[in-house]
Amino acid sequence: MSSKTITFIGAGNMASSLIGGLVADGYAPKKIVASDPDNGKLADLSARFGIQSATDNIDAVQRADVVVLAVKPQALEQVCGDIRAAVQQRHPLVVSIAAGIREADLQAWLGGDITLVRSMPNTPAMLQAGATVLHAGGSVSAAQRDLAESILRAVGLTRWVDDEALMDVVTALSGSGPAYFFLVMEAMEAAAIANGLTADTARLLTIQTALGAARMAIESSDGPAALRQKVTSPGGTTERALSILEQGELRALFEKAVTGACERSRELSEMLGNH
Repeated sequence: MSSKTITFIGAGNMASSLIGGLVADGYAPKKIVASDPDNGKLADLSARFGIQSATDNIDAVQRADVVVLAVKPQALEQVCGDIRAAVQQRHPLVVSIAAGIREADLQAWLGGDITLVRSMPNTPAMLQAGATVLHAGGSVSAAQRDLAESILRAVGLTRWVDDEALMDVVTALSGSGPAYFFLVMEAMEAAAIANGLTADTARLLTIQTALGAARMAIESSDGPAALRQKVTSPGGTTERALSILEQGELRALFEKAVTGACERSRELSEMLGNH
């Protein structure tokens, strides 16, 4: 992989995170190119990581073995149209991190017969704590799958799905999921303040508790249900609180929320694409 030139089209937060993760993993900065119309972003990336930069997407693609599409979904059709001829000439592996843009649309916009991997990272990737799901098109080789995965693995956990339709579920779960946890944390803070804690103490205890629970879930061989049971003493405070949450149908509410996000992901895919 280290001999491949990786070009990022777009130099926003996610591209910056991926570039930072790759460099931290020992990838040669001179083999990474970022292209963006914002000279300030490019100068910042070059100063921080020592990578190459370009203000011309076509020039950047002409150097690439891998092209990472890291622009906003709404701008992707135009960007793909601009680089289409260069992609057809160079035939790089294309990795899209644009939410909701389906393979059929990307293929059409780039002229077809493209080796393409879709990915769905989430915002904790900016801290190298992301969760990314990938889907490979039919023409992607095992070596190219490994290459795409190695790029996204630089910012956290990676998983593959065989059915592209499942990317909508992934978007609803891990893509939108950080916001669900932030809402729960917000509610816990507010409840603690209402019961007498200062705002600073409520926030610190909430954040540390969330971090500790996540670490226990990661490091334990038990699933969330078993872990919950282990910390719930009969007749205790935790049991009382959980009983109230269950009476409020928390599980059903989460199912409705994730299903709603999944449906919205499908709607946006239809709006943004042509196929």
